[in-house]
Amino acid sequence: MPRRQRTIARPVVVEGYGLWWGQDVRVEFRPAPPNQGIVFVRRDLPGFPRIPARIEYRVDSPRRTCLQRGEARVEMIEHVMAALAGLEIDNCEIWTTAAEMPGLDGSSAPWVAALQRAGIVDQNALQPSLRIERPIRVTEADQWLEARPTNAEKSTFVYYLDYGPASPIQPQVFAFTLTLNAFVCQLCDARTFLLRSEAEALRQKGIGRRTSFRDLLVLDQDGPVENTFRYPDECARHKILDMIGDLALAGIPIVGHFIAYRSGHRLNAKLTETLLAEHRALVAERKCA
Repeated sequence: MPRRQRTIARPVVVEGYGLWWGQDVRVEFRPAPPNQGIVFVRRDLPGFPRIPARIEYRVDSPRRTCLQRGEARVEMIEHVMAALAGLEIDNCEIWTTAAEMPGLDGSSAPWVAALQRAGIVDQNALQPSLRIERPIRVTEADQWLEARPTNAEKSTFVYYLDYGPASPIQPQVFAFTLTLNAFVCQLCDARTFLLRSEAEALRQKGIGRRTSFRDLLVLDQDGPVENTFRYPDECARHKILDMIGDLALAGIPIVGHFIAYRSGHRLNAKLTETLLAEHRALVAERKCA
């Protein structure tokens, strides 16, 4: 049974600085009409260019999800998109004063808290969904991501994280059913992570110099540096959080069972594109039948 589309009841503001480039940024969420979807607006650029949160505007970037339309760009949007998808918010405008979203604590939890303060309201339109009809797998080297049909009403996820015996990140598995309550209570606060060696290499390139060990999980052989895990399997949880945010770029809720092994943003995007192409082909085929 399709649910009603949803938007926020009133505007709400989140402020912070980007984890990558360190620029101060003010983000304002605004209500949007039915069927508009999620749209980013660069209020700092002439003409307030708009960037729909759709997979066709994704541009490949290391370790993060970025969108670009013309000269206007937004970066590190995956945690924002995950918060919106997890709260089942379908229509919203996101006005930002810079390209990179604030990193906050490296999770979706601060975004979720802000959107909940704004309030969420039903709209006078139904929200369709895309149900996976056959198994589809995408691969890259030793990583893979698979989507399978499900009889369940909600999407389910299993993530296998194993970087090998030399990695300070222990192998872990997390299974999750995407309901609104489970997203808020079990997933949205899982933080982004990287190795200390990776963080030091980025800083040598001038990236992340404003970011501290408290802003995300930086890991070495002894575990989190100047920080603590929120969950023993926090890294695997965060990978599912990223997946939910990236799949939201389909512009329509996708219902299926997702299984992943060491996958990341690139495979999330590849699967989203493949699922949309398959859906369009099936719709065209049925129209001609």
